[in-house]
Amino acid sequence: MSGHMLRAATSSSDRPLAGEHVALSGRTHVLTKRDARALVERLGGTFSAVVTPRTTVVVTGADAGEIPPHVHRVLSEDDLCREAGLPDVDTLRSHYYTARDLRGMYAVIRDDHLRYLQKWGLIRPVAGRYYSFNDLHVVKQAAAELEKGVSLQAVLRALSPSHGGQLAFDFQPPRGEKPVARVVALPASPVRAPSLFPAGRSEQIAAANYALAAKYFLDGAQLDDGEERDLPAAAMAYRRSLMFDPHLVPAIVNLANIHYECDELVEAEALYEKAVRADPECFEGFFNLGNIHHDLSRYEEATRAYQEALALNANYPEAHFYLAVTLEKLGRSAEARPHWKQYRELDPDGEFVELAREFSD
Repeated sequence: MSGHMLRAATSSSDRPLAGEHVALSGRTHVLTKRDARALVERLGGTFSAVVTPRTTVVVTGADAGEIPPHVHRVLSEDDLCREAGLPDVDTLRSHYYTARDLRGMYAVIRDDHLRYLQKWGLIRPVAGRYYSFNDLHVVKQAAAELEKGVSLQAVLRALSPSHGGQLAFDFQPPRGEKPVARVVALPASPVRAPSLFPAGRSEQIAAANYALAAKYFLDGAQLDDGEERDLPAAAMAYRRSLMFDPHLVPAIVNLANIHYECDELVEAEALYEKAVRADPECFEGFFNLGNIHHDLSRYEEATRAYQEALALNANYPEAHFYLAVTLEKLGRSAEARPHWKQYRELDPDGEFVELAREFSD
């Protein structure tokens, strides 16, 4: 699902599925399960591929089963598309091109070519799989160059507009797909704030508060994991944890991650800043702060944040990858090259290894 399309279709205040537990029943015609999950989460709900006792809304497709009585709302695939600002299913099927159509029209075009054109922002498929006439024009240009033996890297550079000599490297994964570094363990010893109580009493109170903070953090981490993530409940648990220990960096980072996934960047940035102030060796805080700066086109700040992260953990492949992307956007390709290579070496089966190879060779 195109993250650019989803952000354009819905605003942060337009969340009609907020608080709803949405499940899919039956076979959909256009939307994949991944598409449906992205739409539901973007509209404020939580998604499940199957109906459960917690389900409040069901999206039905062909051969849908019986809807349980506890479900209070039923949506068709068209309804979900409409809620998200997409064309209806018939329009998607009749007025757009599929990847198979494009491969049939241009034999040189492969699925990975389409994927990289999309990640550079050169084509914007609807529902992740349907291409418009404007997309067709770009694909045609790319195919003509590839048939001449031009490298994919050169094709992407040629099709991307430049401004002031700076490459407009428009790689921007959807926020829901961009990796965020989560904290899964608590520190060995808590950070203690000064206390007005006598030393012995102060230690007892601090120990009791930390125990409660740890309990709520672990509750939040459990809700924040797996297929059936409950982000609102996880956020509440992290907030309760911070009531008892405002300096518990793992809870700060994971709460910030939830704000980030919900496109609440101001809240997320403030929390990541708080995390790195509380713990200057918080790798997760610096890496995720880099993601926010990158999303907001603050590339110099993003570069510094990713470099801080790599100084703390040089073996995290995504940090090398996004630092390389950011440096390319600044036109600093020579500095980016070693980070492309590091990404390839650290994650040889990574999703973007072909792109990294194009830029590091």
